Amino acid sequence: MKEKNIVFKDYFYKMVQMKKHKIYEAELIQPACPYCGSLALLHNGHLITNIRYLTANASHPATIRLAKQRVRCRDCSRWSMAQSELASKYCSISNASKLKILSALTEDRSMTSIARENNVSINTVQRVLGSCSHRFLDSYEYLPAHLAFDEFKGVDRQLHFICLDGDSHQVVQILRTRYKKTLLKHFGRFSPQARANVKTVTMDLNFYYQDIVRACFPNAQIVIDRFHMIQMLTRSFNSLRVKVMKTFDKRSRQYQLLKSPWKLYLKKYDELEKIHPRYNWHYKDCLTQAQVVMEGISANTALENSYNLMQSFIQAIQTNNTQELKSLITSKDSIGTLMHKTLLTFKYNLKAVLNGAALPYSNGCLEGFNRKIKQIERTAFGYSNFINLLTRIRLEEDLYKEKKRSSNSRGYKKIAIASVHKLIRTMFALIKHDQLYDYNVATHNQRL
Repeated sequence: MKEKNIVFKDYFYKMVQMKKHKIYEAELIQPACPYCGSLALLHNGHLITNIRYLTANASHPATIRLAKQRVRCRDCSRWSMAQSELASKYCSISNASKLKILSALTEDRSMTSIARENNVSINTVQRVLGSCSHRFLDSYEYLPAHLAFDEFKGVDRQLHFICLDGDSHQVVQILRTRYKKTLLKHFGRFSPQARANVKTVTMDLNFYYQDIVRACFPNAQIVIDRFHMIQMLTRSFNSLRVKVMKTFDKRSRQYQLLKSPWKLYLKKYDELEKIHPRYNWHYKDCLTQAQVVMEGISANTALENSYNLMQSFIQAIQTNNTQELKSLITSKDSIGTLMHKTLLTFKYNLKAVLNGAALPYSNGCLEGFNRKIKQIERTAFGYSNFINLLTRIRLEEDLYKEKKRSSNSRGYKKIAIASVHKLIRTMFALIKHDQLYDYNVATHNQRL
């Protein structure tokens, strides 16, 4: 503490609420009149303020009992009280403690643990969180060229809208609701130049998101996320598998082939085991994973056609083969009702589906960020205030980006771990051969 106007006199220990507090006595001097700058001051007592300060050990809090001088200027006849940067006016929490609380809020921690560490109340932590909510107000003059739309569950299990930059993966905006009227009103506030700058918008198969893109972004292409396309196909195929399975007797071989190894049907065919057969007591035979799948789908023509279509669809998306994808969507084979409805959905959004296969953008960054939001809510046991949730998301987002930038720290970490492992191996070798002697660990660490 380098403030010259604070003079420390003494310190002592005192038990307060079953805790041993270290209390420092100090005086805050008023050197001049804050209104006219005169040095002719008339002193008139002190105001005692107990200010909570930082401490290395949370079990022994530190308190500064600060006596602020109250003075009257002889020239302008105005009263004033000494103020310092140690704490804000009318506040008993030091600014250093508030900065430490704000730094802790950028980590995945609960407010209770932060309050306990800094010897403050939970309401104080909430006030510090609320004091920085105004810093995340975005301008309406710029939009990234590539956007990603999605939603997540937040306050009172409501769905909130989230928009990310497809290139830098930074949050563009988080809105309280995902209603079409709200989104049109929000993006309508941006300038025409900012909305014309958007080239692609990645989303799932939510139908009114496409209406918003067509209404607000005249130069943007709609991109359907590849994960959601494959998810729709696998769910349709899985429903058809269960439907076909229930047509057989539960003790039959076909029922067991379609029941127990159900995860194999959802994997890519190239990843199935084709060489080493294994015995399974359900269908009492020794088969490879590929043989199980091929024998299972042969029980029904529609099931076999659906499986072949799903595998070809996945292969076409991986190779960015839009022509093959288009022919698969317009296929007229017998594939079951649910799979047929899925293909009709793809056919209705054909251009956006082909863009999803051709362009490199996806909602993967957004799904990962939604997972981070879930972890924030889980740590706090949920939020009842949307502004607090939004501020906490933005604070932890900045910390994530800061950690992501420091890529060189991994190399130093590997070097440090290798040094520790080498030291441990040397010590165990000495113990094993009964040659343990005085080992200068400090010198060894310095050499490493």
